[in-house]
This record gives sequence, C-alpha cells and structure tokens, in this order.
Amino acid sequence: MARVSDLYGSMVFNEHTMQERLPSATYKSLLKTIKEGQPLDPDVANVVAHAMKEWAIEKGATHYTHWFQPLSGITSEKHDSFIEPLSDGRAIMAFSGKELIQGEPDASSFPSGGLRATFEARGYTAWDPTSYAFIKDEVLCIPTAFCSYTGEALDKKTPLLRSMHAIEEQANRVLALFGEEPQRVVTTVGAEQEYFLISEKDFASRLDLVMTGRTLFGYAPCKGQELEEHYFGAIRPTVNEYMKELDDELWKLGTPAKTKHNEVAPAQHELAPIFANSNVAIDQNLLTMEKMKLLASHFGLVCLQHEKPFEGINGSGKHNNWSISAGKTNLLDPGSNPMDNLRFLVFLTGVIQAVDDYQELLRMSVASAGNDHRLGANEAPPAIVSIFLGDELGAVVDALVDEHDYTSAERVAMDLGVETLPNFLKDNTDRNRTSPFAFTGNKFEFRMPGSSVNLSDCNTILNTAMAKSLADFADAMEGKSGEEFEAAAIAYIRDTLKAHERIVFNGDGYSDEWAEEAARRGLANHRTTAEALPCFVSPKAIELFERFGVLSETEIRSRYEVKLEKYTKLLNIEVRTMKRMVRRQYLPAINAYASQIAADINAIKAACPAANVEAQQALLQKLLGGVSEIDRELQVLDDAHQTAKALEDAQAKADFYAHEIVPVMERLRAAVDAIEVVVGNEHWPVPSYNEMLFYC
Repeated sequence: MARVSDLYGSMVFNEHTMQERLPSATYKSLLKTIKEGQPLDPDVANVVAHAMKEWAIEKGATHYTHWFQPLSGITSEKHDSFIEPLSDGRAIMAFSGKELIQGEPDASSFPSGGLRATFEARGYTAWDPTSYAFIKDEVLCIPTAFCSYTGEALDKKTPLLRSMHAIEEQANRVLALFGEEPQRVVTTVGAEQEYFLISEKDFASRLDLVMTGRTLFGYAPCKGQELEEHYFGAIRPTVNEYMKELDDELWKLGTPAKTKHNEVAPAQHELAPIFANSNVAIDQNLLTMEKMKLLASHFGLVCLQHEKPFEGINGSGKHNNWSISAGKTNLLDPGSNPMDNLRFLVFLTGVIQAVDDYQELLRMSVASAGNDHRLGANEAPPAIVSIFLGDELGAVVDALVDEHDYTSAERVAMDLGVETLPNFLKDNTDRNRTSPFAFTGNKFEFRMPGSSVNLSDCNTILNTAMAKSLADFADAMEGKSGEEFEAAAIAYIRDTLKAHERIVFNGDGYSDEWAEEAARRGLANHRTTAEALPCFVSPKAIELFERFGVLSETEIRSRYEVKLEKYTKLLNIEVRTMKRMVRRQYLPAINAYASQIAADINAIKAACPAANVEAQQALLQKLLGGVSEIDRELQVLDDAHQTAKALEDAQAKADFYAHEIVPVMERLRAAVDAIEVVVGNEHWPVPSYNEMLFYC
C-alpha cells in the first residue's frame, strides 16, 4: 500500500512536477504567472505543453481535455487524443502550446441566457495556469475559462477570477495605507461537502430519486434523527471502504481531503478539505463531487448531493469557509486583542458592510429549487442573511458603535473536574448553526450554499462586494497618514458599523421573533428562488459588477435568464415525475390493496356472517377516501402545470411555480404519504424511508 505522502498529488502537474520537468527559465516565468498574477508569456506555452504531455503519457494518459464550468454549474470536458497520424501509417503523440492555451468546444448546447443562438456555436476555452492540470481516468484535464465567440464569459470561473483580481487590487490600496508594499492578496475557501449514501437497488426503484435527486413522496421513518446517534457515530464498514477509496482518489488529485464523518441524519455524511485559494478550492470541490458520485457504484451505493433528498430530516449543505490572505498573513485574524488591531477592524468592517449592502445578492447566489426546501429547516440557516460575530467581536463592535470602553471577553480556562483530563481554553467565538454568515475565529463560514451548488457564484459576489467596501475605505482615507490616518480610520469604522449594525445578529435564526425583528430592521427575506433572483438584475447589482469589471450588464442578464430557466425546468421535471408516479405506481397499488381488503371482508362474511369487520371496513374507507383525495389533488396539479407551461415570461413562470404549483405538490405528497402507513408493505410500490435510510 502506497504511503499517503507518495500518493498525494501524484496525478497533478503541480509546482513540484513543474520544477522537475521544466527548464529553469520556463519554470520561473510560469511561477510568476501562478504566484504573482503576471501575464502568461506565450513563448512558455510550447515548452510547458511538451513537458505536460510527456508527464501525462508516463502516467497512462492517452487524451487531453479543456476542463471548464459552463453556466449549468457542473463541469464539462471534450476529450482529444494526443495521436498525430504520420504518412507512413504510424502515429506520434503530440500536444502543442496552442492546444494547451486555447480550445474550441461547440457552445450552442450550453446555457447562455440568450448570449448565443444555436447557429452561433463557436466558443473558446482558455487555459487557467493558476489551477494545476491533473489526470483523471487516463485524460489530462486542463482547467480553463470558457467564453463566447464575441468575448462574453459563458462560465463560472471567469467572473470568479475577475472578482479575485478586484479584491486584490482594493486590498493592496488599503494595505498601502498601513505602510505595506504591494503583494499577492487572495481569498481562500474551505468547502465542507455534505451528502447522502443509499443503496443502488433502492435508488433504482425510486423514479423520483432517479429523475430529480430527491424523494417527492415518503412518510417519515419510525426513527429519524431525533436520537442524534448517527452524528459522529462509528462509520459502517461499506461506507468506510467507500470513504477510503474516495480519500485515495482525491489525494492523488492533490485535493486536501482532511475530515470525514457521519452527519446527524441517517445515511448522511460529510467531507471537509483544508482551505485553499478560492479558484483552486472550487475546482477541487467540483472534482470531489464528481468522484463522490462515480466511486459510490463500486460499493453498491449511490451518492445523493441534492439539498433535500429526504423530507423531515437534515438536508445537505456546503459550508463556504471564506477568508482573505496577504502573503502568509490572514487579514481576518483578530490577533490577541482585536480592539488594538486596526487593520483587522478595517477588514472586519468591510465584511459587515459588504454583507449588509449585498445581502440579497448573497441569498440569490445560493438560490435553487433544492435549496428552497433546505433553508430554515433542520440545521440549515434561514433565508434571512445575517452575521454572527460571537462574544469577543460582538463586544468590540458594541464598544465602537456605542463609544464606550471595551472589556475583553478573556479566554477562560475550562476545568472539567477530573484530574486526569487536561484543562483547555474556551474559544470566545461559539458556533451558531442557525446563522447564515458566522465568524469562526479567523474566517467567515457562509452556511447557506446547498450541497449541489457551484461555489463560484457566492464567492464572486463576496469578493466583489468586499472589493467595494475596501475601495470606499481607501477613497475616504486617501492622502492621510500617521495619527491623522489612525483617527480618521477609527471614525470611519465607527460610522460604518453604526450604518450596518442591523446585519449583526447573534441569536436563534430559527425563532419567529427573529423573522419579525429582521423585518423591522429592513432585512430581506426571500423564501423562494423566484423571489431571490430579480435582485441580480437590479441597478445596484449591475453597477457593482460593472464598476469592478467582474460582469457586464449583458453577462448579468444572461445569468439571470439561465437561473430562471433552470429553476422552472427542474420544477417541471418534478411535476412530471410526481404525476407519473401517482398514476402508474401509487394509485394502482392503493387500489389493488383496497380490492384485496374488500375481497377479505367478503370472504370473512361468507365464512362467518356474524364476524365483526368494522376495522376492515374502516381501513377500506380510509383507502378509498385517500384515493379520492389523491386523484383530486392530481387533477389540480395537472391543471396548474398546463397553465405554467403556457406562460412565456420567465419570471412570471418562476413565480407561478413557486407560489401556485409548489403548494399543490406539497398537498399531493401529503395525501399519498398519509396512505403509505396503512398499505401493506408488500403492496407499496417503492422503498420506504425506513428501508432507504437504514440499509445494512
């Protein structure tokens, strides 16, 4: 068995491999692009391409692909072989600098929100040298950006890279005020990935899981997560073997998978990596999601990454742990005394301002049909965006806003009362699982993203909004230095915190009182994707993105259209699946069971006319009443569905699905689920929650 140190990064054309295989001058030039953000020297490309090809072939690769992230949110790849036929019938393996730098995939079938018509098929992929190439399934994968023939971004990566440039530029303006030289500033992300594992057999028996990724029907299991015994419990042998293979594959690809454990819901699990540069971290998370799905079949399992595959228990999120680093310095580290750390307070204030000013954009960035079911239920934060600071930073902010003396919430030694157990220091920042945006020591944990989301969207918005906060501060401080700068900075921090203190909330985000209080504060509460998406095309959002060159108005509007279209298409699939299952599975099964009960009643009466069959008759009446209710709601759903399909305006269609169709879907589900518990197990046409969540 290979050691992890030998395994790790073995399938990645990383810095270590580059140094071994590239000429010194080429290596140094490429490193300046990767580490310092300098433009790529075109002359370097041919040398890199040759070395990359030779390395890949040695590792067993036969093809290469430009690996990119279209607006669908997943990854895409088209494989081209290295083969170059010769005139004498032989072939050589070739790969040029041009093939490394640029590709031309057909762009017509990718979502574009009207940017490209079907007959305008050309699109370009462009090498992103800041994210290492890697080998997957005998294919050299080259991370790339994806744009249209006319230059608009058609992907998730390009805006993210633009936003990282914007925050780097503005952060260096702020750091210069503190006497620091220009340096590489990057945002970092650690993406905690939650997921469910169920058996392939159960998955294949559920049309709803196959078509939509979630159960559209299903009565609560006899035991859910109320005992919380699954959380951090011993991992089942089959799942453990799956996790081992997943770790091995991710480590080969240089993905720093660190933590794995059972989550609180039965059959739910989590994988957490070590943080990395946002661009790299998101590429690695997308690879992780892909590997999770593909490897599950090796163990007779299916990996579910839907936000809410099972009603009534925890959904799955993807916690986005976000911070900002300048060189080796974490700019969100408060130090031993945050009140005396002026630079930290400037950046903290910038985050608070950014989240408050663009709370609706952050909510929009995680909006999806699946996440609408998750937010606000079972450990997911509510749809209201707020910031949790904890005791220490809360006290700092209060002191600044109210202009009173600051008393440190000193770290307290915890004595467990047992001599053989060590004492330890209690953190000043607790964990608030109901907070969407919580400070956790030296970073913020954005807990709203769903498990299936591409994190590029929310990080693009976080970075751009923070760039604006930093630009506002730098503009206000321009020309000031020394004591004048310090006094002006403190005054600016105080005024900004006063203006944005409404976004800070350290309490229970699930409480009804918080929803009422948030409304009084003027915070947005967009409960559905249909409500959340319009802010994307607001003048405020367009001005933000255009100011920092992250997205043009055309690119913004196209993304808005893509998100609307995806939302309504997903709900359309769910409605069609519901109707199919009710008509072809549930109603026939319930009717068959009712017929058997009726036959049993007749048989009992024939054998024993005086027998008491009230219980059987009551059951029959319940079954027949259920059939009537299911049929009634099915007809209402079908009528509403036809109305939705006839709507041409995309926003109107999304609103109709959210507010008219989803409630009918919930009523139809409730009608079917109510009958599930009275139908004989051998008659129910699909695996139940009891079977799916508690497989051996």
